[in-house]
Amino acid sequence: MGAIQSIATPDAIFSLGNSVALVGWIILIFLPRRFPLLFAVPQFIIPFALGLLYAGLIMANIYRGDGGFGSIEQVRALFSRDAALVAGWLHYLAFDLFVGSWIAARSDALGIPRIIQAVVLAATFMFGPVGLVIFLTMRTFCRPVEAPR
Repeated sequence: MGAIQSIATPDAIFSLGNSVALVGWIILIFLPRRFPLLFAVPQFIIPFALGLLYAGLIMANIYRGDGGFGSIEQVRALFSRDAALVAGWLHYLAFDLFVGSWIAARSDALGIPRIIQAVVLAATFMFGPVGLVIFLTMRTFCRPVEAPR
């Protein structure tokens, strides 16, 4: 158990989470989506794996320290421990990638060119909700692409 604890430090989990999420974003932005298994990696597999890491950190640290969600002071206290901070970061990584995958799938259905998608996905990767707002605004002006008859 000691060996696992020595490699499963908050710093190591933070680095692992970042690396895994980055692979998902690279697949999502640069690789073709016509292969369902390849698209499943950023859409489901990586968010699921990040979710498992998140759940493990939460379960291992749920009763440690102060904090809560009732005030900014409680949230600050909650995230004062590295393990809780990394859990919060994994939460962002998993949800942002999942939302990015949803944006990509919907953009494909709307016929939005991949170069425009790349900009929106980059905004989602870096600024989460900003990318979502851009996409939701943009899709208002797009119609689904109809299959040729």
